[in-house]
Amino acid sequence: MSPKGKLKIIPLGGVEEIGKNIYVLEYADDIVILDCGSIFPKEDMLGIELVIPDVTYLQRNRDKIRGILVTHGHEDHIGGLPYLLREFRAPVYGGRMTIELLKYKLDDRVPGLTKSCELHVVEAGETIRSGCFAVEFIHVNHSIADAFMFAIRTPIGIIMHSGDFKIDYTPINGAIMDLQRIAQIGREGVLLFVCESTNIEVPGFSKSERHVGESMADMFKDAKGRIFVATFSSNTSRLQQIFTAAERHGRKVALVGRSMLNVFNAANNLGYIQKKPDTLIEISQVDNYPPEQVVIISTGSQGEPMSALTRIAFSNHREIEIQPGDTIIISATPIPGNEKPIYKVINELYRRGAKVYYSALADVHVSGHASQEEIKLVHALVRPKFFIPAHGETRMLYQHAELAHKLGVPFENIFILANGDIFEISKGSARVTGFTNGDAVLIDGASVGEVDNSVLRERKLLSDDGVVAISLAVNRKTGAMMAQPVVSAMGFLYDSEHVKIEAACRQHAANAVARIAASGKKVQEAVSSGQLQGQLRSFLYERTKRRPVVMINLIEVDS
Repeated sequence: MSPKGKLKIIPLGGVEEIGKNIYVLEYADDIVILDCGSIFPKEDMLGIELVIPDVTYLQRNRDKIRGILVTHGHEDHIGGLPYLLREFRAPVYGGRMTIELLKYKLDDRVPGLTKSCELHVVEAGETIRSGCFAVEFIHVNHSIADAFMFAIRTPIGIIMHSGDFKIDYTPINGAIMDLQRIAQIGREGVLLFVCESTNIEVPGFSKSERHVGESMADMFKDAKGRIFVATFSSNTSRLQQIFTAAERHGRKVALVGRSMLNVFNAANNLGYIQKKPDTLIEISQVDNYPPEQVVIISTGSQGEPMSALTRIAFSNHREIEIQPGDTIIISATPIPGNEKPIYKVINELYRRGAKVYYSALADVHVSGHASQEEIKLVHALVRPKFFIPAHGETRMLYQHAELAHKLGVPFENIFILANGDIFEISKGSARVTGFTNGDAVLIDGASVGEVDNSVLRERKLLSDDGVVAISLAVNRKTGAMMAQPVVSAMGFLYDSEHVKIEAACRQHAANAVARIAASGKKVQEAVSSGQLQGQLRSFLYERTKRRPVVMINLIEVDS
């Protein structure tokens, strides 16, 4: 139980990283959860599908959970919810678009889960009660519809959580960010402000989404053949602008990519996409129209290996293939670390005769996150007593802390947290008082959290050094070989050495088994102890200077 007059704030993810955002607010016997996102696996997490926060702390305090509040429908804020809601049956509150996307996600991960979940749609300006917390949903601009900032009234004061935001004075859908309401709450007195730091390194103001629309309209005008636009599926404003540009130039629009179809259906059902009834066509109908009358919107703006654009670029898509004269617009900037796969795709598109526009050449993307001047403005309106920078890598958090100090927050009132820190705040003081598990949980197919470092190390070894599999058939009593060893090397040998090395390995294995049998030891014992594998690894290193994983399949035969 939290001490009387103390509020606990615990980031279980989203700190010193961009992704898997989740904050826990706890006062006495009440807990509310803010978001529960996912993040893509790092390069060394071989075979891992997804990474989500560790919610061990919530498992220990499940009886206190009163509600889950969702800022918006991006993966880094809702991607972990199917796994959370599989375990905790707390009511979920979010905007219309957020709840609609969450339904798709829940049914995809756990069929039928939506029916057992309590999902509530909240409108901008609405306040919901969850335990001792009163949470006001404040409209903000972002790259997805129905994004919110939270003003959370607690027994000790007002906590504001920014979510993801930008200030767009000419938004494609809806109104500008509700700066007036933020200012009103700021005048009431805000105890703590938790604010995103994604673009803290970017000076000035973020460009309006309309800027992309104007740039895209020029590209559409100049295009002679088919137009492909790869973008984030969740950017509903971008989707709207593509439809608008297509209709202006007499083109039909087809969608490709599962997530793109899901987001479009959600946005279209809610009336967020304005289009003519006959503009949208099925991807199977594309060839029924002249190239100059077609636009294809796809996933794959980050060069993801299995995305629609990547498969199309490398002729692995069953319905669409790049043709000379096609125009490709990659309407996104590379997420750090994704540069290589994106440029690999771009190179292949050029080879196939396409004209490619991307961030290095044209204004094809604007950020959905606030730059420095927008962050300054919101800070000036909120005027918090205490401040926590969030949603950013370590350097971003420190830069945001420095900015907050310049705007009047004393350094002693600024806290840079780590995932798992237990931060306690009262009306007059704040400090980190403890730590809980803030590690990541790895999703590997149907396995959730069961993959440990030893498995990843083994996968890394296999990917780096390959594997040699050896099958041995021996007499159970005598240990004598019943047949020649069968050797199979994968990811290890070049064609020029394959036959020679496999033959040598076969002979070495047979000799090693003979020596074990002659010494009176059991071959099974030599295998289970790793002795035989060690001998073969040493032999292979001497011959090749490489260290593959050696696997032995022992078959004992009764004679």
